[in-house]
Amino acid sequence: MPNLLVEREISHTGLSEIHIIDTMHQGKQKMIDLADGFIALPGGFGTLEEFSEVFTWGQIGLHTKPCGLLNVNNYWAPLVTMIEKMADEKFLQEKYRRMAIVEDKAANLLDRFLHYTAPSVKTYDDL
Repeated sequence: MPNLLVEREISHTGLSEIHIIDTMHQGKQKMIDLADGFIALPGGFGTLEEFSEVFTWGQIGLHTKPCGLLNVNNYWAPLVTMIEKMADEKFLQEKYRRMAIVEDKAANLLDRFLHYTAPSVKTYDDL
């Protein structure tokens, strides 16, 4: 959690462990270092930004961990449509089209995480 939010007393006091960092970027790096994968629950711009960053980092090979959207009540449908449009318009390579694992049930999402294989890293030859 960024120190700024701790100072504002927005941190959860009942956690067994919390990492205090100076910047949001350091927080995302810590999250990526500690996580086995990433699941975005329905949320706001911060959630969308974090998911976009870990997805992008996966594309360029900074990690090989699965990235999932828990699509509760079809919440992420507009983003899934956008991912499809990016691929259709050739702004997203085809091999990354299905990198975002989308499920409406957590058990199904976690099962797909267990069988995830990261696509090969983007190279100049892929352009």
